[in-house]
Formats: sequence, structure tokens, C-alpha cells
Amino acid sequence: MNASNVVPIAAADTIKAPERDAVIQALRSGVVPRTGLRHVQVGRSGEVGQVIADVARIASGGSAIRFAIGEYGAGKTFFLSLARSIAMERKLVVVHADLSPDRRLHATGGHARALYAELMRNMATRARPGGGALGNVIERFIEEAKKHAEATGTSVEAAIRERLGPIQDLVSGYDFATVIQRYWSAAENGDDAAKAAALRWVRGEYALKTEAREALGVRTIIDDSSVLDYLKVMAKFVQLAGFGGLLVVLDEMVNVFKMVHSQGRNANYEQILGIVNDVLQNAAGGIGFYFGGTPEFLMDGRRGMYSYEALRSRLHENNFARNGLIDLTGPVLRLQALTREELFILLGNLRKLFAGGDPARHLVPDEAFTAFMDHCEKRIGEAYFRTPRNTIKAFLDLLAVLDQNPGLDWRVLLGSVEIAPDAPPAGGDATDAVGGDGDDGMAGFKL
Repeated sequence: MNASNVVPIAAADTIKAPERDAVIQALRSGVVPRTGLRHVQVGRSGEVGQVIADVARIASGGSAIRFAIGEYGAGKTFFLSLARSIAMERKLVVVHADLSPDRRLHATGGHARALYAELMRNMATRARPGGGALGNVIERFIEEAKKHAEATGTSVEAAIRERLGPIQDLVSGYDFATVIQRYWSAAENGDDAAKAAALRWVRGEYALKTEAREALGVRTIIDDSSVLDYLKVMAKFVQLAGFGGLLVVLDEMVNVFKMVHSQGRNANYEQILGIVNDVLQNAAGGIGFYFGGTPEFLMDGRRGMYSYEALRSRLHENNFARNGLIDLTGPVLRLQALTREELFILLGNLRKLFAGGDPARHLVPDEAFTAFMDHCEKRIGEAYFRTPRNTIKAFLDLLAVLDQNPGLDWRVLLGSVEIAPDAPPAGGDATDAVGGDGDDGMAGFKL
């Protein structure tokens, strides 16, 4: 097969059992694994190249924005996870969260603050890829300040105050800088309660200003109206801590599309417009935003982003990129279906993963890949392969049965099963598909 346009990420020959089991368990459940993406990633070479370019731009003080658009199961969450991995490998700090009815970009009942708090809880770095890295980032900033103090012969307190100067010039930056100084003071004095209070404030977990004032002596908190301001502050802070910048990843944007009330929906689109304007005008440095959503979220003229004229004009795709021509440089990245050649390589990666990287433990030969694809295409049709999640889950189900039934011929198994798709029907209302890429649209083998 011709796979010249396929750029898989190389995996180690031997795959450790815990990692193998975790990745397989996640993939068979229809969710994206937190680690081990390199074992299954294939194709999307153009999109991956754009991610690398975005990361380089952010690290050089610029900004970036992307909307990853695809049908349910097309690989949006996988692509966003891959972007996060690339950013962390290149020394960016990454925060990610899924939008939900309780987590929004704009709200008046604490839902925007809840989104910010989730982002901060999920903060990840190369050293802490699983999240919970906020404390480590703050500690690294303090260590950098100590090095600066030692080099210049000043006190650590003065060095921290000096390094926080650029943050104090930002909107909402003064109290942030004050809380970081409180954190250092508490650490020096062994005051764990004050340290925890400072972390809680930075995570956006204070709902009342009086609580924050009593604990830290600051008069403001991170609330619904200041979330985007504090994301910009955090981007500057992580740069001062020695990282390249901040990548904000928001998935399940279809939840904005699902909002019943047009006023609240448009308020969220207004927030997105503010982000788009800041990035396109380079008004926010060292920060990038990646969003994941369905075609309805983008294009629906009544409830999608295209219903908001200012967003429609800024995000409208290149009219010349038609009839197989592509333009990946714009804000919108449409995730295309994998080619048959890419699916062939994907199945080979899954076989290698299941065998723990040991060719002697391969359960099927290469010819099984073509037979599997032909089988699915005959039973379901070509549409089956538009959702990589379905393909991955079904093939791993096949390998699991072969593994637990020694001596069973894969040809016999393929001829005796039906593939039962549970995905939302093509063209269906996106509001019926609750959960998005994480937990819907799965398919499996039915014996």
C-alpha cells in the first residue's frame, strides 16, 4: 500500500504492560487515553505540522487559535490530545477542560469560574502530563526568582517582586502577583494553610470575596467576568517561570450550540469573538486556544457560530480550498476521514500495541487488515470508516476475542459477526448526541 502521505509517530519496540493495558482499556471504551498516543497516531501530517508551527509561534511570544471541526467519532478529542502532547514536549504549559452545562465561557452563576477552575486543576507540563501541575509551576517560578536573586545579590523577596512586575501591568494582574508573593511567604514560614489558600485562589476556587480577604488579604477573586483576563495573566506567569507559554484546550464546544436561550448562547459567542480578535490582532502574547466542536457548532445558521455574523466573517473558510484542495493555515481545521492506506497502518499499530510491541505475539497477519476493512465496508458501508473511534474499538474487540480463544481462526470470526454501530445517524441533530467525542458513537462486535 502507498502510505507516503502518512506520518506515524514512532513507538518504542517494547511497550510496557501498564501503559499497554491503560491505552487499550481507554480505546475499547471509546475514550482517548491520557498517555501512549504515539502508539496509535497515524495520518493528519498536515494538521500536526500546523500544531508544531502554532506551538513555535506561542513560544516566540505570539498567539494562535484553532477550531478542530469534525463529526462525532472523527477524532477531535484525539487530535486535541495530540496537540497537548506536542505542546508539552516543546515546554509549553497546557490546560484543558470540556465544556458542559455547568462549565461555560460566559455565565453569571459561577459557570465560567467553574470552567477556569477545571482548567487549572488539569494544568499539565512535560514533567506532570497527567495534570495537577499548578503548584509545580509556581514553585518553578520561585526557584527562577531565587536564581535571579543569587545572581544579582538581591533578596528573594525583591527578586520575586521584580519578576512579577510585568504581571502587575496586566488587567487583573495586581492581585495575582500579590497572591504569588503570599504563597512564597507562606512557604518560607512553613504556613501550609496559607499556601493552600493561595493555591485555592489561583485555581479560582473562592466564591466569596470575604473569604479571600480573610485568608490572603486580597479584595478580589477570579469570577465569571474575569476568566479570560486571568488566562492571559497565567500565560505571562508561566513564561516568567521558564516555560514557553500557555495552550488552552477546550473540547465539547457543541455544548454552546446546545444552549436553549439565545441570549446566553450569544454571550458565549461574544467571548469566543473576543478571543479570536485578541489572537488575530496578536493582542495576547504567549497563549494559544484550541477548540473542538462539530460541524453544527460551526456552521449552523440559527444556533452555531455562523449565526453570529462577526464570527462568521472571521472564521469563514477559504473559498478556493475546494474539490480536494486544502488550506490548513486558517483558524478552522476540518478533520478529514482517514484514507484506506492510513487505516491500514492504524490497524498495524493497534496489532503492535495489543502484542506489547512483540512481533511474535501478533494475533493476525497483515492480510487480516484488508479483510477486516472489507468486512466492515460490506456490512456497514464506507461511512463506517469516517469515524476512527469505531474502527479502533471494533478491531481491538476482534483481537480481544482471538487472544482469549486460542486456536480460533480470525477468518472464521470475521465471517460470523455483525458490527453494531451505535453512533448518532448521519445528519442527525447534534443535540441528541450528549457527551461528544468522549463517550458516544461507539461500535462493537456482536457475536
